Order: sequence, then C-alpha cells, then structure tokens
Amino acid sequence: MFRKRKLVTDLLRRVDLGDVEALISRRLWTRAMSTQSKSALLATENAEIDNKQSGIFSLAGELASLVEESAPVDDTKPRSRMELKRSLELRLKKRVKEQYTDGKFSDLLKKVIARPETLQDAYDCIRLNSNVSIAERNGTVAFDSIAEELSSGAFDVNSNTFSLAARDKAKEVLVLPSVALRVVQEAIRIVLEVVFSPQFSKISHSCRSGRGRASALKYISSNMSRSDWCFTLSLEKKMDVSVFENLLSVMEEKIEDGSLSILLRSMFEAQVLNLEFGGFPKGHGLPQEGVLSRVLMNIYLDRFDHEVYRISMRHEALGLDSSTDEDRPGSKLRSWFRRQAGEQDLKSTPEKDIALRVYCCRFMDEIFFSVSGPEKAAVDIRSEAVGFLRNSLHLEITDEADTSPCEATSGLRVLGTLVRKNVRESPAVKVVHKLKEKVRLFALQKEEAWTLGTVRIGKKWLGHGLKKVKESEIKGLADSNSTLSQISCHRKAGMETDHWYKVLLRIWMEDVLRNSADRSEEFILSKHVVEPALPQELRDAFDKFQNSAAAYVSSETAKAEALLPCPLSHDKPIFFGDVVAPTNAIRKRLFRYGLVTAEGYARTNAMLILQDTAQIIDWFSGLVRRWVVWYGGCSNFDEIKGLIDNQVRKSCIRTLASKYQIHEDEIEKRLDSELSTIPSAEDIEQEVQHERSDSPAFDKDEHLTYGISNSGLCLLSLARIVSESRPCDCFVIGCSMAAPAVYTLHAMERQKFPGWKTGFSVCIHPSLNGRRVGLCKQHLKDLYLGYISLQAIDFGSWR
Repeated sequence: MFRKRKLVTDLLRRVDLGDVEALISRRLWTRAMSTQSKSALLATENAEIDNKQSGIFSLAGELASLVEESAPVDDTKPRSRMELKRSLELRLKKRVKEQYTDGKFSDLLKKVIARPETLQDAYDCIRLNSNVSIAERNGTVAFDSIAEELSSGAFDVNSNTFSLAARDKAKEVLVLPSVALRVVQEAIRIVLEVVFSPQFSKISHSCRSGRGRASALKYISSNMSRSDWCFTLSLEKKMDVSVFENLLSVMEEKIEDGSLSILLRSMFEAQVLNLEFGGFPKGHGLPQEGVLSRVLMNIYLDRFDHEVYRISMRHEALGLDSSTDEDRPGSKLRSWFRRQAGEQDLKSTPEKDIALRVYCCRFMDEIFFSVSGPEKAAVDIRSEAVGFLRNSLHLEITDEADTSPCEATSGLRVLGTLVRKNVRESPAVKVVHKLKEKVRLFALQKEEAWTLGTVRIGKKWLGHGLKKVKESEIKGLADSNSTLSQISCHRKAGMETDHWYKVLLRIWMEDVLRNSADRSEEFILSKHVVEPALPQELRDAFDKFQNSAAAYVSSETAKAEALLPCPLSHDKPIFFGDVVAPTNAIRKRLFRYGLVTAEGYARTNAMLILQDTAQIIDWFSGLVRRWVVWYGGCSNFDEIKGLIDNQVRKSCIRTLASKYQIHEDEIEKRLDSELSTIPSAEDIEQEVQHERSDSPAFDKDEHLTYGISNSGLCLLSLARIVSESRPCDCFVIGCSMAAPAVYTLHAMERQKFPGWKTGFSVCIHPSLNGRRVGLCKQHLKDLYLGYISLQAIDFGSWR
C-alpha cells in the first residue's frame, strides 16, 4: 500500500495541464475512430508495451496499471433471491417474445410452457418464494415427463389435485394443486404476465413492477385531498361458466393457442383455479388463492380499467361543454389527453373553471373512486361503473352504499386501512397548538406527580394496617357493638387474621369500584383513602393550580390568535388524504389470538408456550415487523407504537415467564439481547428507516414479492416432536430438510373480504383449521418473520 501511494505521488508531480489535455483528447479521439484507425491505435499501444518492457513508462499507462492493480472488480457478490427470481422471469420473457407474430402470440403451450427448462425455471421461482436455495438440483419433480405430457395433451389435471374438507358442519372443500401442477401453473402465470402486463392501464396497481399496495395508497391519499365525493365498489362472484368463457375470449385477442385454452378449461372444471372475486383479500399469501388468480383477475378486469377511461373522458372532457373545439390548444379534450399521458407540467394555455375530475384506483378486486365536482356527476359515474361490471363482466356488487362527501365521511376502508380527508393545519395554527400542548404537558406532569405521591402514601397505609391488624381485631371484638364484631360471623374457620383483613379490604374496594369510573386500585388508594385525609389547604392549592393552568391555556390561545396577521377562521383550509391504521380492529385481533385480555391487558399466549424461546420471540418479532412495514406512514402510528410497547412486548415477556416459571423481571434480564429484536417505541423510527432504505430494490418490488410482502402472521401450536420412529420432512415446497417438530395450524380468521389489515392472516379457509404441518427450524422462522407465506407449504404432503 505504501508503494502504491508513493507511485501516485510521483505521478501527480509529473502531471501538468498539457498531459491532462492530451489524455482527454486522446480518449475522445479513440471513441470516434473507425475500424482502420483502431488498428493503428493498436499498433501504437503495442509500441507502448514494448517501451514499457524496455523501461520507458508513459503517464497514461502508469495510471491505468495503477487502477488495475488497486481496484479489482468483484464479480462474486451474491444476488438476493428476488434478483434471482427477476432473472428467471426475464429468461422466460425472451422465450415468450419469440412466439409473437402478426400481432398475436401463438403455440405458447408447446413451444414455451411444455419445455423442461421452462418448467425448471418456474419451479425455481416457486423455490425462491419458499426461500429455498436453487443451487441444488431437486430430483423430486420429473420435468421431462411433465413437458412430454403437456406437449401431447395427456397431462391429467384431476390426478394432480387433492382436496381438503373442513371438519365443521358446513364441510367446505378446498381443492389445491400438487407440486407438479403448481409448477405448470407458475409457468403459465409468467407467460400470461409477459403477454398482458404491458397493456395494463395506470389504474391497476396490482401485479406490476413499481405498482402495488404502497403506490395505491399513495395515489388514493394524494387525490382524496382534491376530491369532493368518494366511494368504493366491493365485488362478489365465484368464477362460473359465463365469467370463464368471457375470460377466455379476452385472452384469445392476444393468444392464439387452443391447447392452452383446453388446459385452462380442465383446471377450471377441476376447481383448482380458486379464482373468486371478493371472497378473500388478495395478495396475503393465503393457500386458497390460486397461483393464477392475480393474473387472470387483472386480465379480466382490464376491460373495466379501460372503461373507466371512457367514463372519465365523457364526464371530464365532453360532459360539461360538448361544443368545445377539440383542436383549440386550451380545450378540455386536449387537456384531458395530456393529463392521461402524464403531461400536466407542459406550458400551455391554462384551463379555466375546470369543475370535474375523476380519480380511480384498483388493486386486484378492490376499486376506489373519488370525484371532484358536483354530486350528480359522482352519482352518474358510480351508476355507469356498476352497470358495466354487472352487464358486461357479469359481476355482483355487494356494497350498495351511495357516494359520500369526502369531508363528512369518517373514512373508507381501502386495502385494509381507513382513508379519509382531513384539514392540514397552517403554521399559525400549529404555533397556537404547540403553546397549548406545552402548558397542558406541564399541568399533566404535576398531576401525575400528585397521583404518584398519594398512591405511595396509600400503599404505606395498607402496610401499616396489615402490621397492626391482629391488635385492632382483638380490640374490635371486645366491643360487641362494633362493625368488625358483627361481620366476624362470616369469617371462615381457620382463616388467619391478616387474610381476613385482606378479604374485608377487597370487599370494600369492590364496592367502591362498582361506583367508580376508574377501575384501578391505585385510583381507590389515591382518591378515596389518601386525598380525604390530606389537609384542606393542600388540596385547595392543587385544585387552584389545575384551574389556573386551564385558564392560562385558553387566555393565551386567544391572545395568540389576536396577534396573527389574519383570524384563523378566515384562513383557507388545506386538505390532505389521511391514511389511518385500524387500531380498534387490531385490538380485537390481539384478544382473539390470546395476546391480551378482554380489558386490554397483556397476557400469556398458551398456544406458543411449548415452542423454543427463539421461536416465541420470532413470532412476536414478526408481528411487530409487519406493523412497522405496513403502518409506518399512517397518521396514527403512535398508537401502533403504544400497542407494541404495552401489549405485544409484555405478552412476549409473560409467555416466556410462564414457560420457565420465573418472574418477568428475571426474564428481561436473562433474555435482554434476544428481546431486543422486538423494537420498543423509541426504536420504531430507526426500524422504519431500516425497512425503507436497507432492503434491495428488488426485495421491495411487490410484483416479485406478491403473496409474501403482505402475508399475515399465522398461529401455530406445537403438536409433537419428530422421532426416529415417526420421521417427517419439511412441508415447504423444494425443502429437503428434516422437520424436528410438527405444528398445528389454527385458522382464527374466517371473515369475508374486505378484511382489515391487522398483521394476522385473514380469511383462512376452514378446511385448513387444525391441519398439521412439518417445518424445519429455518422455515418456521421464515414463516414467523414474513419471509415466506402459507402458500409455500405443500398441504398435500400428508393426506
């Protein structure tokens, strides 16, 4: 290293402006030379090599050799699994494009899908979704025989499916594909996406690179602020014959392949496509969601996306003024086309009195509309959209709610969150609120100190009473007219004196709690025991301080408002779209999954208690990680922080304390480093920045991570430990590791779409409730942390 630095220093001393100019001109001249000139340059370079061998060094040559010596290129950097998946899909994309002739794709099944290398690439994509290395070749899937059967038309779909029946009274049946059929479906999915994805409109935010749940929420929140009316359309329809035939007719516009249509029809008849509009949330990694569901749904609803453009043009460009000259630069029609092309920033004649805008966003089968303009236009737009969905696409609308004003509505349920229109405070208003909050915080600190002191006195009073209880009881019993003597008849035989005193104290507290709004024992000690015994002057001084603080806040607010340049009431309101996390729904799920009590206090999760310590912590860490990723940009994210600190972390600690039968404080000391994987409220901001910046770009692509990035946390309980007499392999597709334990899956959520996004798996099919799956330690960790989803599990391993 020292020799290199000395060489650089010596070279820099020899550099002058003429050398630099000659070097730059030489590089520019080299790029512009023809083939003959390059041969002459090659001869010159050979001469320089000869000079170098003879001891004559040029400045450019020494610098080039120095760079080669000190900065070697590292080509061994490992790629992430999503980068590998992207490369596999690009390889398939080239094969598909080779079949494009005369405006259509032909013979895709025989020439692309029914090839062993295509099936191998599709299987590798499945293994990457399952977080399994593709370096090792797995011999469990016979790609050559599958390709031959597909080419000859002998591939039997029915023999490659299996059924799971629910154990309840309804006996619902779920048909799932075998590994071989799933590989075929994955190959078809990639092929269909290559064919149809380029024609998808900007309205669609699903199944596309750069467009997903995050971009959809961003679009909705930004356009909610400038809209007057909004509504959502909830679809409901299982794929029937009419929908399927309509779908095939749409596909035949781009694909000319009868054998592919026959294969898809056989999957439909075998009920293994599992395509249902509105049956369950899409993209959550649920096993009942078919591999082809997302691409087929987008192909089918693409007609609706293009119809929205026609509806928008009729209302925005032609509806208000049909006599507008479309050739005039400032016409509404020309401006509409420019907006659709993304040319809002072009310098053209400004539009005047544009009173109507239509905004639409679709994520799979969730459709959101917002309209800026009169209510009649919003009602007409909704009527036209519903009519097209029912009459042309044969779909049903479950939500018959009318359009609602954006400012008046409490919010619309979109993509598992609540979206509403709020008013952003101006800087002047923020100053006033900041002053009020400072004074309120000071008064609250004094009130907390007062309560803390009175509670401490109350606890000392209790301790003093328990020490003197025997003596006071004897004196009380000596007087037959005393209350203590009258209630002693209810004392059980053999009950100790201090125990009897505690029973009386609990009875008294229960009587006070029954008539009190605050049901805490600290409140009883503070308000009903200590405060009445305090000097009246002290109580009056504290009350006077609290009243003075409240009066100060109101008076200073009025003074601050008077000093502002203009009254706050005359400020023009600034609206913004507000995305809110469903904290009430999250609290209900925490109770349903056994993390909190009915009153909202953290408790032990009995179903996790038999698992290893690392697995229990991973389960809770996975829940927190999902919340951080999903709700990092929500306006009420502070409430999520409170839930993490007060309920999730405490529930994890209490579960571990129950597992080892030791105190919670001791668990925190012993497992401090392990528990640090569950971030506290102070660490959440760093966790959000880590999730946004550190992960590679391909890992954030919701097209590649579909079904993984939005997958919820499932609840597994330990069923049995695997032994040599009863072996079991991991159920994850492509994994060849042995499973050390078997777990039982608990389907806690069965509600219909749309469901709240709460961090837990939603709407799992009842046939999976109680199913046992074998998992290796690595894939159990991946499932808990959200690196894989339930779709990675082959439920047909045990039947």
